[in-house]
Amino acid sequence: MRRVVIGTAAVSMALSMAACGKAGDKSSDSSSSDNKTIGLLLPDSVTTRYEKFDHPLFDAKVKALCSDCKVEYANAAGDAAKQAQQVSSMITKGVKVLVISAQDSAAIKSSIQTAVDKGIKVVAYDRLAQGPVSAYVSFDNVKVGELQGQALLDSLGSKATTKSKVVMINGDDADPNAGQFKKGAHNVLDGKVDIAYEQSGLWKDTVAAQKMSAAITQLGAKKIAGVYSANDGMAGGIANTLKGAGIAGIPLTGQDAELAGIQRIVAGTQSSTVYKAFKPEADAAAQLAVNLLEGKSIKDLATQTLTSGSGTKVPSQLLTPVSVTKANIKDTVIADKLYTVADICTSEYAKACKAAGLQ
Repeated sequence: MRRVVIGTAAVSMALSMAACGKAGDKSSDSSSSDNKTIGLLLPDSVTTRYEKFDHPLFDAKVKALCSDCKVEYANAAGDAAKQAQQVSSMITKGVKVLVISAQDSAAIKSSIQTAVDKGIKVVAYDRLAQGPVSAYVSFDNVKVGELQGQALLDSLGSKATTKSKVVMINGDDADPNAGQFKKGAHNVLDGKVDIAYEQSGLWKDTVAAQKMSAAITQLGAKKIAGVYSANDGMAGGIANTLKGAGIAGIPLTGQDAELAGIQRIVAGTQSSTVYKAFKPEADAAAQLAVNLLEGKSIKDLATQTLTSGSGTKVPSQLLTPVSVTKANIKDTVIADKLYTVADICTSEYAKACKAAGLQ
């Protein structure tokens, strides 16, 4: 009741002040700072990229494009129900555009529909959410999987035969990207090696470690030629399991170019990762969000069309991923200033760095 009284008084005051305001006066033109509020919802804090790179890079680009825009941020911490609540909170806060990397692309559909019904434009970020999404920005995810598969074959070399047993630990099926990575990897690996064990690691290092342990029990430590891991986080758990089982010198893929993944590549316990430059993706999402906020066209930005799991045809902007091995660390993540040599070459990795030509 107290809010109603205050609200009524505020409306009366606003009407009387509006009569005195000058045309073009910012204080009278903008009834609320929420008129230029953009929401950013990211899926988890386990994958280091979201908190360390995506959030601050997106925020900085929005501010550069629109000095009076405000970014509201929340992280779902791997909880789809929590992300749905965060969408509701963003609606209450009056965001005009919502950029969301869905924890569960199907589960978030009704929340996105509710936001759109309130007049909010939605941009799917990195993962193509279901529902009436206005735009999508990500990387060519099938290409990511193909790069991972090819890097595994390259590492196997002459050992890549139809009898070579490979373990595949895929991402979470609730993430549509996981299916695309898997598809790309199969495009390259099928018919070249024997995918003898394949499971989801749910994007969790602990789950991936458990699956790897089960694969070793099922196949035998000496029978495993290589491991496909869909990302670096899971590769960390897998690498620990391999070490514990006395398995060394076999290829292990990854994705996201996490610092720990790069360090494992230097040390030789991981063979490759896929670098999806965070800044171009965050910048692209910010540009799409600001354009939608300001009522500008996005046709020159989102030049491709993808169909989401709900059948929605979504204007999309897809960026190009890059495979990273020990041979091109300098030319990729270091050249782009994602990490410095000092970041990578801590005392634990100094000897390996020197051998790799990084120091």
